Amino acid sequence: MFSFLKKNKNNLTNLFSEDFVDIHSHILPGIDDGAKNLDESVALIERMRSYGIKNIVTTPHIMESVWDNTPAIINGKLNELNAHLKSIGINDFNVKAGAEYLLDSHFNKLLNTEKLLTIKDQYLLVEISYMNAPLNLYEILFNIQIAGYKPILAHPERYLLFHENFKEYTKLKEAGCLFQLNLLSLSNYYGKHVKKVAQKLLEEKQYDFVGSDTHNLRHLDFMEKINDAKLLKLVTPILENNKLLK
Repeated sequence: MFSFLKKNKNNLTNLFSEDFVDIHSHILPGIDDGAKNLDESVALIERMRSYGIKNIVTTPHIMESVWDNTPAIINGKLNELNAHLKSIGINDFNVKAGAEYLLDSHFNKLLNTEKLLTIKDQYLLVEISYMNAPLNLYEILFNIQIAGYKPILAHPERYLLFHENFKEYTKLKEAGCLFQLNLLSLSNYYGKHVKKVAQKLLEEKQYDFVGSDTHNLRHLDFMEKINDAKLLKLVTPILENNKLLK
């Protein structure tokens, strides 16, 4: 059994309002490296409900030859999950689905031929390799916007290639790229250096939105440990921004 930390007012898990929307998670069953089955999906949802989270746009990976998901596959799993939640009496939790697109050559094909799955309206969650950005990254970002989408870069603090070239973050923002903080980056889950970069980006007011990027209960265990008062003060206004995506 796990214990919830709702009584500790200086904990991240007490900062979520009714209108907060988690825009990055992997809770659909058996579709990527997140929840493996419906039981795991429900366990994640029940834990998140205990924090007061009631709205999620879950975002399965779309990554050629690794996670070959399509809108039809994702929406099928979404319908399966929502039907299951209804059958077990969970009626106060709103799950929608977008996707997390890897910016690669396959993405370029999708951008030119398909209607992409968005977080809301034209907000599109994207990621790049942690070690190497596409050579034509800025061209891709430009094409995303020409196609009518607004790119949100998932967890920019985790891209090691930018850590030694911090001006690249400003360049990305100037190119029209929005930033989504992984809340787990405020713990030491990804390492102290990622936490340090996340804090710097928060202090520079670079972030637009947040997401849990929840894959499993261990992620939520770490999220319950985030209680640094300085970091909580910095992240609170960004939590409010997520209401715009409800």
